[in-house]
Amino acid sequence: MSNSFHAFLGGSLGRVAIKLLTLSFLAGIVMNFLGWTPQNLMQKIMEFLKSLWKTGFITFTNLFHITVMGAVIVVPIFLFLRIFRKK
Repeated sequence: MSNSFHAFLGGSLGRVAIKLLTLSFLAGIVMNFLGWTPQNLMQKIMEFLKSLWKTGFITFTNLFHITVMGAVIVVPIFLFLRIFRKK
């Protein structure tokens, strides 16, 4: 396969498939533990999007706050992984 395809996937097809299967299994365990189903999750997402539409622009402020709260967790983890990443 081409180098651009490997770059897009982040590795060989087999290795990426194994990573995705492992992550899917772990996500399934977490969802099962929390009692979530794919249908339930999609329903909650749809309800969230409908509430966004109904509440208008005030929700954009809420989205900003939610994004900032998530970034407080995600950005340090990202930086930690980048700094200590073995090459």
